[in-house]
Amino acid sequence: MVTGAGSGIGRAFALEIARRGGAVVVSDINLETAQETVAQVEAAGGRAWALHCDVTSLDAVQQMADEAERLLQAPVDLVINNAGVGVGGKPIGEISMADWEWTVGINMWGVVYGCHVFAPKLRALGRGGIINVCSTASFAAAPMMGPYNLTKAAVLALSETLAAETAGTGVSVTALCPTVVKTNIFQAGRIDASATPLMNKLVAWTGVSADGVVTKTLNALDRGELYVLPQLDARMIWRAKRFIPATYTRGAGLLSRLATARL
Repeated sequence: MVTGAGSGIGRAFALEIARRGGAVVVSDINLETAQETVAQVEAAGGRAWALHCDVTSLDAVQQMADEAERLLQAPVDLVINNAGVGVGGKPIGEISMADWEWTVGINMWGVVYGCHVFAPKLRALGRGGIINVCSTASFAAAPMMGPYNLTKAAVLALSETLAAETAGTGVSVTALCPTVVKTNIFQAGRIDASATPLMNKLVAWTGVSADGVVTKTLNALDRGELYVLPQLDARMIWRAKRFIPATYTRGAGLLSRLATARL
């Protein structure tokens, strides 16, 4: 079961699961793009079904779970909480409350609902896994990304808590924390126009393929690993935050101001 699988990382997960012999239920707020993912899975010889789901609704996520089991004719044994949106480009205090609520509803509550619905099912099954897409933003706390940082930090904390709760049950939890991946999250998100050129440059210069990120993550889940930091810069930020946190924070602020001044 993959949420937000109409494009980007979610679509890559669906295709890789199918390549590994799994049947996959593809959900997205946009049913048309979910159906496009299904068509790609089927063209590659896999089995997939498309569902519309608004992950900001607990009832919708519960209905998605029930329908997935009906379509698969078996329990769901892998859940990938991937649906997410991007918001950024303004400092805290200038970001609208509407943007805060939109981001929290999808990025945080969507994952909370996914874990709330599926974790008991997986524990009862005694096997399987949950992958939560967290982002390096969960610990990097870069300026001008308040709502995104907050929600991804919450998802990382949720993943760590769930991993502790499922230890020894046969259920694995993996938190995916990439930096820039070549997806449409910036185009589909609510990024301030002043920050758009910088975001586009980041994707062009440092973005990596979603396929490689997904392969590393599924392999890590198979090994029972909690954290996946698939890129070198993600691992460097991870270490900097732990060993020189104050220096890292000051440096992040300075780099942000320099980058903004050059736009």
